[in-house]
Amino acid sequence: MQAETSIVKPLPGGGRTIDGRSVAAAVLARVEASVSALGFQPGLAVVLVGADPASQVYVKAKANAARQCGFHAPQFNLPETTSEIEIEALVRQLNADRNIHGILLQLPLPKGIDPTRLLELVAPGKDVDGFHPFNAGLLAIGQFERALVPCTPAGSMVLLRKAAAELGMDLTGQNAVVIGRSNIVGKPLAQLLLAENCTVTLAHSRSRDLPGLARRADILVAAVGRAEMVRGDWIKPGAIVIDVGINRVAVAGKNRLVGDVAFHEAAPHAGAITPVPGGVGPMTIAMLMANTCLAAYRSAGRSMPSF
Repeated sequence: MQAETSIVKPLPGGGRTIDGRSVAAAVLARVEASVSALGFQPGLAVVLVGADPASQVYVKAKANAARQCGFHAPQFNLPETTSEIEIEALVRQLNADRNIHGILLQLPLPKGIDPTRLLELVAPGKDVDGFHPFNAGLLAIGQFERALVPCTPAGSMVLLRKAAAELGMDLTGQNAVVIGRSNIVGKPLAQLLLAENCTVTLAHSRSRDLPGLARRADILVAAVGRAEMVRGDWIKPGAIVIDVGINRVAVAGKNRLVGDVAFHEAAPHAGAITPVPGGVGPMTIAMLMANTCLAAYRSAGRSMPSF
């Protein structure tokens, strides 16, 4: 069997980067193969309300990945004037549709619509974003095999495990610091790190001596949503840095994407670091496809593949 290509790659200016694109491609290939073995076509319904430009870009990328994986992927493009009651009716319709195994309600929703209530209406078994309280509860009690895990934390952990294996780092006992306490990324990622037997500190923008906390981290996850907040001198030499942030900043009159970590400062200190773009972002979409595949397998009572 041919050896897997390394995902930890040297940078010209020093340091090493974690290639999220290659890992995401491997996950999508695994999903595609699993769909072929399933015997029926999984369905992923995408609901987009309004015309938010960023949401349209994300939905297009997700639709392309769904087609690549062999999914049936109907998209419901609703005008911004759509009422909450109308969205609720569509969610209930999709819940009852046996040909739909995953429901993606693209956020943000227009003002005046309660996203929490609508997300809670999605059947937990079709909640491929992993946002439903039922799935969050399973994650909190360590029932990972029964839960649909939020895509960004799940993808971050795939990158972390692979990078750690290449660097010869055993995750057990490592000090992991997660900067960011959101329900979507920070909290679930802390649970996943605990499951790997890491010693986890869940920090945030108001934590005392945040740079000092970061400097003690063997594994540092930045998920706070502030462009380049984590500076190079926050990084413990040899630490693995997972940068979840995606921030648009203006540089010389043009917009560019940067993470929550000052990449060029941090890279020389880190054992390996995810870039933005090209790190966690592609993994989020790949794990959405993996979750849809898992939901379809579960609905059929089949033994589920691993990703």
